[in-house]
Amino acid sequence: MAGRRRASKHGVVVLCLLLTSLVACGGRATATDTAKADVQRVLDRRATAVLDRDKAAIAETGTASWFEDVSAVPLASWSYKVTGVHRSGSTATADAELRYQVQGYDSAPVTVARTLDLSLDASDRWYVVGEKPAKKAPQQLWDQGEVTVVRGRHSMVLGVGHSGEKLHTFADLADRAVPAVSDAWGTEWSRHVVVLVPRSVEGMAGLLGSPASSYRGIAAVTTGETGAPAQAPADRIIVNPDAYGLLGTVGGQVVLTHETTHVATRADTTAATPLWLSEGYADWVGYRGTGRTPAEAAPELGEAVAERRVPTALPSDADFGFAGSATALATSYEGGWMACRMIADRWGEAKLGAFYRAVGTHTKRPGAVEEAMAKVLGTDLKAFTAEWREYLRAQLG
Repeated sequence: MAGRRRASKHGVVVLCLLLTSLVACGGRATATDTAKADVQRVLDRRATAVLDRDKAAIAETGTASWFEDVSAVPLASWSYKVTGVHRSGSTATADAELRYQVQGYDSAPVTVARTLDLSLDASDRWYVVGEKPAKKAPQQLWDQGEVTVVRGRHSMVLGVGHSGEKLHTFADLADRAVPAVSDAWGTEWSRHVVVLVPRSVEGMAGLLGSPASSYRGIAAVTTGETGAPAQAPADRIIVNPDAYGLLGTVGGQVVLTHETTHVATRADTTAATPLWLSEGYADWVGYRGTGRTPAEAAPELGEAVAERRVPTALPSDADFGFAGSATALATSYEGGWMACRMIADRWGEAKLGAFYRAVGTHTKRPGAVEEAMAKVLGTDLKAFTAEWREYLRAQLG
């Protein structure tokens, strides 16, 4: 019988009764067991105080100095879920999931792993000493300093270490990008964007959880899952201010429009979509209407063609790795752009969009491009590649 054992041959029966939540057959529950529930209650109060913008109430749960860094961010939700507590006497470290939503932009919470340091106060209540990203988890913008928020017609720009005037320039770029993307892709998307502008490339890398060396020549990237459902966190366009500062007026607009295209096409971009198509299409939208010629927009590929080094195949996904040479990366982007430009020139802009969507209806890569080419463009991959190589020679030779 569960909970019963014989103490001796004389038949003395000892019953192990669960008298309280702290007493079990083997003794007492560990302090960590109760600490987890206690910490969860503290973090629940803390989350409510954050949403209420009540700094005094936050201070009752622990340190509140960090709230100035996040206070400008318009939050629709903020909550913690404690997943583990590691206690050592009167101190503890808690593992937690932070879930939050930016008002008007996130239709589902962003979920990030956090580590919180806690201590017991004089009344044996837990309070938060500090909070930071969990190991290998990306930073949030407010981890890098006080966030300034600028709103545009179609955008929200959040920055650290930049003036409001500087952030307004990014809002203007984004506000021009959104209607440009809608004109090319259509209006069946959110038609607004979130732009994050950290202090430096190191800040950009922190938001992406990667080494800064991977992004030194990259002006901006867009986060988000391919094939994302309608209810999902908004993609974030993350700017590298170091690289962005080297761009001219047209170049800066092309980059923001390119990244905004990724936001618009996210739901139709799946594991079946090759990078030459997703990046090439984003560049095509970015350059659309700028008047830039292939020779101006594809100098690296133009040099290769001039030297009779015409690529034999469309760029592979591996060719788009940030860790490779800048020249090889530029050539890959330019090759994808020229492929999409060729489709728009020879089959029409509507067919280019239809082709992109047709590829994305597949869940796996094998056969997706080939089937879409046959169905939408009436060609096959071999013939398309040969035509693309001739197009490169004609446009860049």
